[in-house]
Order: sequence, then structure tokens, then C-alpha cells
Amino acid sequence: MGCVQDCHATRPYPSSQPRVTLRVPQRCHVGTRGRNRYSGSGKGVMEGVGGWRRVLSSGVTRAAAVGQDGAAPWASKPAARLVLEDGSVWPGTAFGHTGVQVGECVFNTSMTGYQEILTDPSYKGQFVVFTYPHIGNVGINPEDMESTKCHLGGVIVRDLSLTVSNYRANMTLDEYCKSQQVMGIANVDTRAITRRLRVDGCLNGVICTDASKSDDELIAMTKAWSIVGQDLIKEVTCSEPYEWKDTSGEWEFSADAASQDQPYKVVCYDFGIKQNILRRLASYNCSLTVVPADYPAEKVLEMNPDGVFFSNGPGDPSAVPYAVENAKKIVGKKPVFGICMGHQVLGQAFGASTFKLKFGHHGGNHPIRFESDGRIEISAQNHNFAVDPSSLPDDVIVSHVNLNDGTCAGLVAPSLKAMTIQYHPEASPGPHDADICFKQYIDMMAAERQAAAVPV
Repeated sequence: MGCVQDCHATRPYPSSQPRVTLRVPQRCHVGTRGRNRYSGSGKGVMEGVGGWRRVLSSGVTRAAAVGQDGAAPWASKPAARLVLEDGSVWPGTAFGHTGVQVGECVFNTSMTGYQEILTDPSYKGQFVVFTYPHIGNVGINPEDMESTKCHLGGVIVRDLSLTVSNYRANMTLDEYCKSQQVMGIANVDTRAITRRLRVDGCLNGVICTDASKSDDELIAMTKAWSIVGQDLIKEVTCSEPYEWKDTSGEWEFSADAASQDQPYKVVCYDFGIKQNILRRLASYNCSLTVVPADYPAEKVLEMNPDGVFFSNGPGDPSAVPYAVENAKKIVGKKPVFGICMGHQVLGQAFGASTFKLKFGHHGGNHPIRFESDGRIEISAQNHNFAVDPSSLPDDVIVSHVNLNDGTCAGLVAPSLKAMTIQYHPEASPGPHDADICFKQYIDMMAAERQAAAVPV
């Protein structure tokens, strides 16, 4: 016999609205916390207020506000495919831009902050597989951008939210991706894709909505493309120097930042700099001049700054020798601080080499140990390359270690007045564990200023 269970909503509804009833088929049982677990085939239908309907079939769950004609909102979405270079094909539903796009697939484990990820220039040339299943529920707002546009090549999600619930949002994720001509694919098994990337390493992929393209053609595209050796910094850097004034404002949390009363003049190399890095530096009372990635070191030194900052950015650090040469001319003359790509560029300027990680570090939950005192920081990371510590000279010390895989996460060279980190302190994942890096850089510039004031 079949079984039927009625589950009534705990929240009282107006008497004019129907009660919520879940009709559960045979060999199915209702799990805890509202989840429905299926041990066999069949279909259950949950009907509630406002025509809301939840259809469960063969273990697959969808939710939507059903239109007057009864059609599901995703019924009009075009089909899409994600094709990986290993030959696997992942059919799904398209959102955002349509067409054909190739990129390197990486997975990001952050549970929040998809807008910051989309607008992080460091993702140029990459598809991001979000491990968190439900993306788009807070829409897009103009205040949380990390740059002026969306830089990544494609967005891969399990479930694209059909509704937006955030008072600051002014558009949906679908609308934003369309406006930025960025392709997205939903309703794919991101868990399985992530496991594949975790085991096999980063894979090139193609997102395609063109049904005339065969799978073999798309696989050939993935194998003909590589992010290794590409200088992607030139595609995301600014074209002219500019001044930055904006601070963290009403969101300020650091007493150390608030206590800074004497400004420090800092020149920032833009390899794809995130705006929140600039906000944090400005919040520590730094007067910031942002310059293009290939801006000559001689012109930077002519500005006589208190310090020089080397920013995050996309691509292969070994493909930007001009940035390394500029760093070599500045290191030892001014206090320098590098984040992510800046860390890798400075590492090469010190004489070290870099290498590509198997699947990179992308997420907001990476533990870091500060070697000098054993302090642990929870960090946000986004990089596919790392500095080889065995190639470092004796006067450069590994200051931070990634506790997940033991890779180098920071360097310090006191004799060269240099410090670097391989993660994002401005992203506040801890939430504020890593903000101390900005204070340490301020202290380095203060010490240099004090030393210069002492008569010889």
C-alpha cells in the first residue's frame, strides 16, 4: 500500500489560504529539518500558499513560484553544456550571456560573497564552480563590487536562485551576467565537478549554448587553450595613474586604523587590485596613488613614497617579467608589501621561483599559521600558483604557512624592508584575523620614517 502523510505548516496562515500539505509516496519518508529523503522512485508534491509548488521526482528537488499558466520559471531557459578537457560533459541550464567560452575551471568553497568573487580581477580567464549550492539569493548591489566589472569567464552553480531577497540589491545575478556578457550554467552537479577537480587538478572547460557545436569540437577547444604562460595582468590593470580616497567608512572595525593620524604616501601597483584592499589601506590613513602594472620603477621612486604596494592579480606570475624587474629596482629602497600576485612577483624579485598548484586555493576558510608566534588566521584565498620556499635566499624568511598543504603563505625580508602574504586580509573571512597585516605594514613604514629622521 502507498502511504500518505500530511505535514501542516507551523506558521499560522490566513484562513483564506490553503494549508500546506505534503503528499509522500510509498517508500519515501520525511526527513528532519524539512528535507525529503527518497529511497525509491515516485513523485511527491507540496502545495502551499500563493500557488507555490514544490515538485520532488527521483530524488531531484526544485522550487519556484509557479506562473498563471503553470509553467516552471526555468522552462524558458536555454540549455547549456559544460565540457571539460577530460571528455566529461555536464548538461545544465544557461543564464547570463549565451555563446561559447573557454576557461580554467576552479572551485571556490566560500559560502557567501559571490558578488565579490565575480568582480575580483584575479579570476580573469577562469570559470568558478561554487561549492555552496544556492547562489544568487541576495542579487547584485552597487556597493559590494571589488572592481568596475565582472572579470571571470564563467559561473557554474548547482541552483540559481529564482528570487532575490536583499534590500540593497538592484538586479539579479542573471541580469548582471547578461550585462557583463559573462556566461553561467546552473543545474549541474557541482559536488561531482569539485571532486573531479580536487582529485585530477584544475581542468580547462567550455561553457556552450550553441547546439550546433559537437562535444568533440568543444573538447578540442579545451585542449588548445592554457592559462599557463599567459599575462592576464595587462587585461585588468588601469591605463593611467589615479588617486584613491575611499575608506571603509561606516564599516570600519579596527581601532588600529582609527588611531592612525599621520598619513603615509603609498604607490600601489595595479595587477588587478581589489577595491577593498585600497579601502583598508586608506582606512589606515594612507594616501594612495594607483599606477598601471608596467609603470616604470624610476617614476615610482621619483614620487618619493613612504611605501610601495604590489597587488593581487590573475594568471601566471612567471609571465610578467616586467613586473618582477620593476620590483627588483624598488626592493630595499622603500618598504614594500605584496598580496597574492604581488607576493609571487616579490618572491621572484627576491630570486625565488613559482610553481602551479594542483587545484589552487579558492575560498574563505583556509587556516594560516604566523610562524613567529604561532598565531592562526582564517584566510580568504584565490590563487593557482605559489612561491617555492626551497628557492628563497637566506635573507628571506617564510613568515606564514598554509596549514592545509604546507605551502608558503607569506614572506618577510627585514633587510630588504619587505613583507608579503599569499591571501586576502581585506576579505575579512575570520572575520578580522588577517587585518593585522595592514597594521604591520604601517609599522614598517613608521619605522623607516623614524630611522630617516634620526641624524647620522
